[in-house]
Amino acid sequence: MAATDRSRPGGLSALVTGGSRGLGLLMAARLVRRGYRVTVLARDAGELDRAVAWMLDRTGRSVRPVVCDVRDETAVTAAVRQTAEQAGGLDLVIANAGVIQVAPAETAGTEAFKDAMATIFDGTLHTALAALPYLRRSPAGGRLGLVGSVGGLLAVPHLVPYSCAKAAVRALGEGLQEETAGSAVSVTTVHPGLMRTGSHLQAEFGGRPEAEFAWFSALAGMPLLSMDAERAAEKVVRAVERRRTRLVLTPAARTASLAHAVAPRLVTRVNGLVARALPTPLDGGAEGTSQGAPLRQGHDLTAPAAPAWARALRRAGSALNDRAAQRYNQSWAGPPTSAGPR
Repeated sequence: MAATDRSRPGGLSALVTGGSRGLGLLMAARLVRRGYRVTVLARDAGELDRAVAWMLDRTGRSVRPVVCDVRDETAVTAAVRQTAEQAGGLDLVIANAGVIQVAPAETAGTEAFKDAMATIFDGTLHTALAALPYLRRSPAGGRLGLVGSVGGLLAVPHLVPYSCAKAAVRALGEGLQEETAGSAVSVTTVHPGLMRTGSHLQAEFGGRPEAEFAWFSALAGMPLLSMDAERAAEKVVRAVERRRTRLVLTPAARTASLAHAVAPRLVTRVNGLVARALPTPLDGGAEGTSQGAPLRQGHDLTAPAAPAWARALRRAGSALNDRAAQRYNQSWAGPPTSAGPR
């Protein structure tokens, strides 16, 4: 779809939150190549500057960077309004900003759950509600995309805060689809599985952080389980443009989602066995508190000592993801969400 419309002399307008790196950056690039005038939102000015340079190098075109924390409703409303005013309207919005926390729920503590909800769900909610009035006025018919996760379709052990927040995004997407039915606005909710975006370096880890980092970074890069990020970005943008209501990415994610829908008790039992194989805190998690222990960002971690075969397996799994981090603006540590002192 070419982003041209006679009522928009400069082309159609798009906005992507979390658009400075990883999947968000790649979706923004897909939109730029289609002719959209793209605004990207992110928290860190330096990261946005690198994203603009990356975009110029990859596409020959620029994007409009806006420093914005999606947890701040006032800031999101202002950013959306300014984008619409500058572009003469708003035609497509993708709410993508998020955070990944990897730790047993008790170790993470309630603050990690609040952080996940604030960034993932509140950020998506703020973006959607701010954008909908402008999308309703789009002469091309507004398109809204919400990035959920297979973790929102079934709970994933050691990713429970993330799963809870993504489940809320799923409900929001379905509710907005119902309430915009019959209008010119479409709502697409996307549930990706593992993707090779390099996000393991930005993710935040608790419990035994090095051990959690080791399994997560390896699994997220496994070719048979994870998806090439550029291919994923193309599929998401295409689904939003074609007004699909729901998209589940990766065969593994579709299989898990179907299995959970058909046999939820069995899937929960299997995930319980998986949880028993994952790292446990050194204290056994007996002293979990509402605050939890501080989480640490992947950029600060290395995998713990392990037998040669285990190191080789991890390297094989994480090699593609490590390369993705270099390609998609993930090589610098972003601003922490739950990581650091509380």
